[in-house]
Amino acid sequence: MRIFVTGGAGFIGSALVRHLIENTGHEVLNFDKLTYAGTLTTVEAVAGSDRYRFVQGDICDADAVHAAIAGFRPDIVTHLAAESHVDRSIDGPGAFVQTNVVGTYTMLAEARAYWQGIADSERQAFRFHHISTDEVYGSLGDTGLFTEDTPYDPRSPYSASKAGSDHLVSAWGHTYGLPVLVTNCSNNYGPYHFPEKLIPLMIAKALAGDPLPVYGKGDQVRDWLYVEDHVRALQAVFERGRPGRTYNVGGNNEKQNITVVHTICAILDRVRPRTDGGSYADQIISVADRPGHDKRYAIDATRIRDELGWEPRETFETGVEKTVRWYLDHEDWWRPLVAAKATERRGVA
Repeated sequence: MRIFVTGGAGFIGSALVRHLIENTGHEVLNFDKLTYAGTLTTVEAVAGSDRYRFVQGDICDADAVHAAIAGFRPDIVTHLAAESHVDRSIDGPGAFVQTNVVGTYTMLAEARAYWQGIADSERQAFRFHHISTDEVYGSLGDTGLFTEDTPYDPRSPYSASKAGSDHLVSAWGHTYGLPVLVTNCSNNYGPYHFPEKLIPLMIAKALAGDPLPVYGKGDQVRDWLYVEDHVRALQAVFERGRPGRTYNVGGNNEKQNITVVHTICAILDRVRPRTDGGSYADQIISVADRPGHDKRYAIDATRIRDELGWEPRETFETGVEKTVRWYLDHEDWWRPLVAAKATERRGVA
């Protein structure tokens, strides 16, 4: 099939592009604006494939989206392009509304126009797959899991913008009959993660000898999903998922943030010890918590397991070990990003 990937130079999008080129026979068009968090170095390994092409474009630019879709004639649109950092959304919510809400509307409008103009057999096979987040559901207490029927209760400008985009996708399915799919995933981690996010941030700061800032007590709980497990789930959904259906994707790996940081420190102590003999955990400090910080996210992924046969392969322990080792082996990729102040704190409101 021909797969149109928006945001294919970002973290999850590039992992999907690499997976599709390396493990399937699908053709891929990578449509990406190349913002601060998007770089073509993430797809260098597959850029030479005759099944891969790249178009630089903005999902808010209807003419650019129209031209790219018309030229590629996709069977599947997988929509990942988004502003995604909660702290940045606190400082500048307008960019999140523009990209995540207006951009998703633009993608839906152009996908619908294309879909209405193709042959009946192609229309039956076409899918618009929107990739979203578990943050749209709000914050859990000490128990319970998010299911696909959990009411939306977004708490940050980021999650509100993603909730809005989810509702638009659902509306285009109900109102216009566009065959849509939505996935809501838990916290991803793995190679090529931009170093403003927790795991790569801790690795970079630890190696630099800097303090490791943990918000508040670090007792916020997240369900951690290795990015390569996630993109296998995305493939399962757009190939076999039922139009109009939502699928939650989680790693079955709930961890407190402070536990995540200690795990990273322990791996670094073992594979790249500090020259002074101390532990990287000695660098951990507590900083003011994020405004409105959600306490706990946890995913019930029963539906995607039972209907599509997907389950995560990586535990948190195996996945984070692979991740730390990847960052140690690819310092040439992330050090220039750190030098460009990617690790500065934002969102203190």
